[in-house]
Amino acid sequence: MTEQNHDPDSGRLIVQGADRPGIVASVSGALTEFGANIVWLDQSSSDPVGGRFFQRTEFRLPGLSGRLDELDKALQTRLGDELGLEFRLVEARRRKRVAIMVSKTDHCLLDLLWRQRRGELQMDVPMVISNHPDLGDEVRGFGIPFFHVPVENGDKTAAEKEQLNLLKGNVDLVVLARYMQILSGDFLTDVGVPVINIHHSFLPAFMGAGPYQRAKERGVKLVGATAHYVTEDLDEGPIIEQDVVRVSHRETVRELQRQGADVERLVLSRAVGWHCEDRVIRDGNTTVVF
Repeated sequence: MTEQNHDPDSGRLIVQGADRPGIVASVSGALTEFGANIVWLDQSSSDPVGGRFFQRTEFRLPGLSGRLDELDKALQTRLGDELGLEFRLVEARRRKRVAIMVSKTDHCLLDLLWRQRRGELQMDVPMVISNHPDLGDEVRGFGIPFFHVPVENGDKTAAEKEQLNLLKGNVDLVVLARYMQILSGDFLTDVGVPVINIHHSFLPAFMGAGPYQRAKERGVKLVGATAHYVTEDLDEGPIIEQDVVRVSHRETVRELQRQGADVERLVLSRAVGWHCEDRVIRDGNTTVVF
């Protein structure tokens, strides 16, 4: 599902709202009136009677950048005012600016940076922020600024203030690549952009320290990971992606950790990639992923 689109005339239209007849026709009609060619369209309804409607459309419109405001106004009339729908109109070539926050564990961070450098993720990484200095040299090796913002004496307020000074207005997304600090509700409100987190899927059965040791002691048969949007309710935000691998009694705790790290890398890169391609629509505490 990963795409790399450098065409300046390519756009995306994301629509959601109460389902009703005529939505697809209105979207298509509005784009057609502007001379746009629809190249991909995917849609879903939670229930055709009284349900929620979701649609992601990719289109090509010559001179899109100069006509974006005009098209947005037309869509507001057709979709917003007449049908009561929410929508987002974006230029596909504009890559998301993604800040990564990390502590000491490097596997998710380095995987994202490697995929971004290879062109597998449609994003730019303007900064990596960490509460520890350990990964600074590796991050700088990718040509990316690294900021060490320690949590001094447990004072998260001061650390979050410094983090917000770095992030606000400079990024479109924050990714917690095994950042081992709980973000406050004030931070999540003030940062002004979505935040994606990754964790192992043993939660809530094996919360806290040593989850793989306790999972081994319980004889788990699956190791997995979950990527989700962060909310004030810890680890209960809308889920974007999950995956698992089967394990058995033969694996040691270290082998369980290695397999868990493999799944975490894959799940997080999928979630970040889909978000950056505007494939994820949030609806309450759930998501629709096209």
